Amino acid sequence: MTLSRKSFARTALTLAFGALLPAIASAQQKISEIKIDWATYNPVSVALKNAGLLEKEFEKDGIKIQWVQSLGSNKALEFLNASSLDFGSTAGAAALVGRINGNPIKSIYVYSRPEWASLVTREETGIKTVADLKGKRVAATRGTDPHIFLIRALQEAGLSEKDVTVVLLQHGDGKAALLRGDVDAWAGLDPLTASAEIENGAKIFYRNKEANSWGVLNVREAFAAENPDVVKRVLAIYEQAREWAVAHPAELKAQLVAATKLPDAVIERQLKERTELTYSKIGQQQKDTILAAGLALQKAEVIKPDVNVQAVVDALIDGKFITASAAK
Repeated sequence: MTLSRKSFARTALTLAFGALLPAIASAQQKISEIKIDWATYNPVSVALKNAGLLEKEFEKDGIKIQWVQSLGSNKALEFLNASSLDFGSTAGAAALVGRINGNPIKSIYVYSRPEWASLVTREETGIKTVADLKGKRVAATRGTDPHIFLIRALQEAGLSEKDVTVVLLQHGDGKAALLRGDVDAWAGLDPLTASAEIENGAKIFYRNKEANSWGVLNVREAFAAENPDVVKRVLAIYEQAREWAVAHPAELKAQLVAATKLPDAVIERQLKERTELTYSKIGQQQKDTILAAGLALQKAEVIKPDVNVQAVVDALIDGKFITASAAK
C-alpha cells in the first residue's frame, strides 16, 4: 500500500514535530534555582538577603534562592565564570578586567557609589605619600578595586608595580599582614579598612574617591539571554532592598554589624562616610568611570595594548534590565 503525497507530507511533518518536542520542552523548562551573592562590601545585598524578598518573589514559581558569600570582586568573578553564581557583586573596573579576560558577564545594576578603596599603613612606617611606597611591600587582592586603585595611584606618582613588591593576599589577610608588620602598606577595602583604623590605629595615607569604580551587580551573559524576565524581576526586588536601605540607615547598620561582627563605629564609618546608596540605574556615568580605569590599566600594561577598552566597556554595561529611575 502506497501513501499519497499529502498523506506522506502529513506523516513526515508529524514525525518531525515529534522529534522537536523534547527540545521545545527543554527550552521552555523553568529554572529551579537562582544563585546570587552577598558581600559585606555590598550593603544592599545584606539587606536583600535578610529580608527574604527574593525568596518571596520566586516562591510561586518554585524557584529557590541560593546565597553565596563573595569575599571580594575576584571571588565573585571566579564564581560567575564557573557558573557557581548567576548574579555577583563587584567593582566596575574589576568587572571590566574580568570581561577582557574572557569572563562572559554583563554589568546591569549599581548597588553603591563607594569610596571603599584606599591605601593604608601603620604610623611607624613613615609612609606619608604614594611616592614613599618605592621599594616597599604592599598587600593587595589581585583583580579587585583596591588593587586597581593601587596601580593607578602608583602611576600618578610616576611609579609602577615594578617599583614595589605586591604581596597578593585576600582582603582580610592583607589587613592582618599589615598589622603584623609583614607588609608596609595595604590596598584596603571597607569595612576592613575602617576596622584597621578604629580598632588598630592604622592610617589611610592616600584617598581618591574618583578612582574608586562603582559597585555593580553582574549577571552571567548566558543566564541573562535565557532568562531576561527573571533578571528584570531580580533587579526590581534589588531596587526595593536598596530603597529600604536608604530609608533605614540605623537598621542597615545593625544588619552589617551582625554580618561582619565588627563594632558599630566601624560600620558607621563605612556607611556614613564612604558609601552612597542613592544610585541604581547603570549607564553613561558608570561607563565613563570604568573606561577611565581601563585606560589607566592599559597605560600601566595591566591590559594589553591591542584591547579595545571602549568596545569592551560598551559590551559590559547593559541597562535594559532595570526600568526604575535612579534617585540621582
